[in-house]
Amino acid sequence: MKTQVCIIGGGPSGLLLSQLLHLQGIDTVVLERQSRDYVLGRIRAGVLEHGFAELMREARCGERMDREGEIHEGFFIAHDGRMDRVDLHKYSGGSSVVVYGQTELTRDLYEARDRMQGMVVHDAQDVKLHDIAGSSPWVSYRKGDELVRVDCDFVIGADGFHGVSRKSIPRGVLREYEKLYPFGWLGVLSRTRPVSPELIYARTERGFALCSLRSQVLSRYYIQVPLSDKAEDWSDEAFWAELQRRLPPEVAARLETGPSIEKSIAPLRSFVAEPMRHGSLFLAGDAAHIVPPTGARGLNSAASDIHYLYHAMVGHYRDGDDRGLEGYSAKALARVWKAQRFSWWMTMMLHSFPDSLAYDRKLQDTDLAYLFSSEAAMRSLAENYVGLPF
Repeated sequence: MKTQVCIIGGGPSGLLLSQLLHLQGIDTVVLERQSRDYVLGRIRAGVLEHGFAELMREARCGERMDREGEIHEGFFIAHDGRMDRVDLHKYSGGSSVVVYGQTELTRDLYEARDRMQGMVVHDAQDVKLHDIAGSSPWVSYRKGDELVRVDCDFVIGADGFHGVSRKSIPRGVLREYEKLYPFGWLGVLSRTRPVSPELIYARTERGFALCSLRSQVLSRYYIQVPLSDKAEDWSDEAFWAELQRRLPPEVAARLETGPSIEKSIAPLRSFVAEPMRHGSLFLAGDAAHIVPPTGARGLNSAASDIHYLYHAMVGHYRDGDDRGLEGYSAKALARVWKAQRFSWWMTMMLHSFPDSLAYDRKLQDTDLAYLFSSEAAMRSLAENYVGLPF
């Protein structure tokens, strides 16, 4: 098989890039290790920054997002017995975010690839990258009993934190930066009405909580738990009871509970791999960087990678201009580290840390007090939350 761009990973990043390039006449093949049903069964974040929503529209995949997505112009932070609202629209110069489930977004991208007869290979096992340091890379994979070789001009590694792409970069070239947090998020998806029309981030002595939503009939809730906990340790009743303890009384009183559709625990980590390019291989999304979900930057950081790669590839194939490819890693990492800083700051401010000093807790209090007393601090939060410019 021969293509211009071989994309490893059939999640939203890989599919979005494939769709955008297809519209520009650039041929792609997407290789995904899991089945399509498995990919669509993954429950992920659903807060899309302005830039991501624009990319979906440019890819001609934004119609359902615009019809069914929830436009949010702010969110709440509950702390010290009070609820303060962050007015994103006011402090970001008129921007907002779109709440639209990643599962639905991925479904839209798959359907668009189907309509255009895009090549997406599922159950691609034993994927290996070859000769990526040079200008004639190729990728091999196994499909059942068949071994397949894909010759290409470029390889895009959009196969997540545990994928093969980043691991294909020599150790002497790759530098990795990581911070692990001493807790995870226990998340529950339920077919219940959201407790609030806008997200609520709650900071309490018992730990962090988040009230989110996927639609007006589908809610997503999280509570901070120790890393030693397992999802099966928590019954639905225990989860709802603990969530109510962490919410302001007036919010807890109107919380609608019900059976969980999905329940899982995600550990929190900050991670960056540099560089994001090695020869003909370009990393994107979770393959190169991970953020705690506190600031809703994960999928949105991947979107900026895709934006840069898309324009770099168009420059190469249409205009013979390789400046975008040559500058990709530095440009992507500059924005990645800003997202890292913001997610780290939100995480540090809103969570309870085991064995934290009284000094640390006072600084958390001061951080929140300063945030809601300073228009400059509020503008900084708002512009980062809605998404910095690409």
